Amino acid sequence: MTSPILITGAGQRIGLALAQHYLTQGQKVIITYRTRHDAVEKLAQQGVTCIHADFSTDAGINEFINTLKAHTQSLKAVIHNASSWDCEANNPDHAKLFDNMMRIHAKTPYLINMQCADLLLAYQQASGAAADIVHLTDYVVETGSPKHLAYAASKGALDNLTKSFSAKYAPNIKVNAVAPSLIIFNEHDDEQYRAKTLKKSLMGIEPGCQEIINSIDLLLQSQYITGRSIPVDGGRHLK
Repeated sequence: MTSPILITGAGQRIGLALAQHYLTQGQKVIITYRTRHDAVEKLAQQGVTCIHADFSTDAGINEFINTLKAHTQSLKAVIHNASSWDCEANNPDHAKLFDNMMRIHAKTPYLINMQCADLLLAYQQASGAAADIVHLTDYVVETGSPKHLAYAASKGALDNLTKSFSAKYAPNIKVNAVAPSLIIFNEHDDEQYRAKTLKKSLMGIEPGCQEIINSIDLLLQSQYITGRSIPVDGGRHLK
């Protein structure tokens, strides 16, 4: 059975890099996207199953799950990458912000993990190898964030779900997390911001998406790591 890897939020940045990586390995890939950028069109032309998903409502999450199950009967892995970097300063409606952050970073992975376990178990039963769930959390899980309170809380919830789901689904499905800090800058980030941000880690570099790819590859290739979070932060915790 050839089972795909599902990557949520793979229309750009880290998610796109992951999709391109697994595609070059000959791995079947399914992605979700919010906006159909040119990169999504190119992935579709290369054979990736690209599903538009609106994770802002319960109905949207459930609609995506139903669409996913119409496309595949099994999954080798689910990589929860879909994210929204939002903060209190830009959102005077703090209640709405908190709900939005929790929905995309915690509720969406929770519902997909619960309702798509059968697809992961189908892969495990056919291959004899454990399937995988990987949560993309954040460095702020350890520290919190005074400027991104709701965001940090929602990523903390996702980190906790990593532990709970690993216990629930072992030994058939491994569940782990990757917790990055800076990986790649945005195009609009100015030089002052870049210099300030680089000083926050011991390594002092913009590492690029390959660091996340390497970490996830490690987790997928292992048959023994579960319930863990890999920090990809350049030693930022020691600054």
